[in-house]
Amino acid sequence: MTIGVGLLGLGTVGAGVASILTSPEGRHPMVADLALRRVAVRNPQRSRPVTLPPESLVTDPLLVVNDPTVDIVVEVMGGLEPARTLILRAITAGKSVVTANKAVIARHGEEIAAAAAERGVYVLIEAAVGGGIPIIEPLKQSLGGNRIRRVSGIINGTTNYILSRMADDGAGYGEVLAEAQALGYAEADPAADVEGSDAADKIAILAGLAYGGTVSRAGIATEGIDRLDARDVAYAAQLGFVVKLLAVAEHMGDDAEGGALLDVRVNPTLLPKSHPLAGVHGVNNAILVEGDPVGQVMFYGPGAGAGPTASAVVADILNIAGIRRVSGPQAGLDPLLAASRWRRCSLVDSSRTSHRNYVRLRTRDEAGVIGKIGTCFGDAGVSIQSIVQFAGHKGAAEIVTITHEVLEARFREALTAIEALQEVQAVAASLRTL
Repeated sequence: MTIGVGLLGLGTVGAGVASILTSPEGRHPMVADLALRRVAVRNPQRSRPVTLPPESLVTDPLLVVNDPTVDIVVEVMGGLEPARTLILRAITAGKSVVTANKAVIARHGEEIAAAAAERGVYVLIEAAVGGGIPIIEPLKQSLGGNRIRRVSGIINGTTNYILSRMADDGAGYGEVLAEAQALGYAEADPAADVEGSDAADKIAILAGLAYGGTVSRAGIATEGIDRLDARDVAYAAQLGFVVKLLAVAEHMGDDAEGGALLDVRVNPTLLPKSHPLAGVHGVNNAILVEGDPVGQVMFYGPGAGAGPTASAVVADILNIAGIRRVSGPQAGLDPLLAASRWRRCSLVDSSRTSHRNYVRLRTRDEAGVIGKIGTCFGDAGVSIQSIVQFAGHKGAAEIVTITHEVLEARFREALTAIEALQEVQAVAASLRTL
C-alpha cells in the first residue's frame, strides 16, 4: 500500500526528508511504500542537493495540502504563519501532519491537537525537539507508566557550542558567537538561540507531554546567554561547575483539583562537573528525564541539522504509515501516538521555587565586607555553601558565593539587602545552580 507524502518546504530539513524518501535502499522496507507526491517551494529553479521531478514542485502550498494523492502532509517551512494555517487546513482535509515546527506547536499546540482529535488524524512532532534524538515518543509511550518528576535538558546546540568554547578556551561570548555564525552553527540573527526563546519553545512542548497538559509558553521564565560574562564561566570551573543553558520542567505538586503545578524555566545554570548533563559538549543536545519508578534516563545526540532532523521526520511518517497499513485509513486514533491532554497544568510563581544560587558581587576591597554580606544572607535565612574572594581592579574585589538550596523569595530578600550595602558596588551576576 503506497502512502502519498506532501512536503511543505525544501530547505535544509525538507531536502533531507526528500533524500530519504527517494532512496529507500537499505532502510526499513516501509520507506519504499512512501511516495513523495508534491513539494511546495518558493523558487522551483533554485539549485538543491536533491533532484526531484520538476512536475512535483509547486509554489502554492495549498496545492500540496489539497492534493488527493497526498495522505500525509509534512510541514518543514518554519515560522508561525502560514505554517499554522496550513497545518490546520491539512487537518480539515483529513490528512495527518508531521511537523518539525517547535514555535507553532509551543504556541498553538492545543488548538492543533483539538482539531486533529476532532478530525481523527495524527499530528506528530518528533523533530520539533532534539533533532535526531528520540524524546517525544518516549515521553508519550515508553515512559507513560512513570510519574515524571523533572525533565531537564540542553536543547539548543548553538548556545551549547558557545558555552563549550567559552569554558574550554576562555574565549569571550562575542568572539565565540561570531565564530559560530561563520561555521553555520548560529544564524545571522541569533536572538532566538542566545536569548533562550528557542529552548523555551522546546521545554514548553516537553513539559506538556511529560505532565499531560498545556503549558503556557508566555509564562515560561526565560533568560539566555547573551549577557553572560566569561569570568563567570571561569569562576564556575574553578569551583567545580560548568555553565549550561538549561531548560527545566519540574513537578512541584498538585493543586486542589489534581492539576499539576510546574516550575518551567530556561536560564544559564551551574552544573556540578559530575552531573550527567555537564559532559554534553559542542552542538550536541541531551535531555534528562527523572521519573518514578524509572529513575534517571538520558537521551543524547545531535540536536539539529538536515540528517538528524530528517531522520525524526521520517520516523513520524513511518509511524502513521504503519498504522494505516495495519488498521486502514478509517481506524481510530492510537491514544499513545496521538496528542492528548489529560489534566490541567499551571506554572507556579518563581518566588515559591527553591534552588541553589551562584552570586558574583563587585565590592570594595576592604576588611569586613564578607562578614556584612554573610549577615545579609543569614538574616534572610539563606545558608552559604561557599564564599570566595577573587582579585578585582583598582581597589575593587569580586566575591563569589554559592548558596545552599533556598526559597527564591528569601534569596531575593538577601540580594536586596546586599545591594543596599555601601561596600557593594554591584550584583554582577546571579545564576541558578544545581
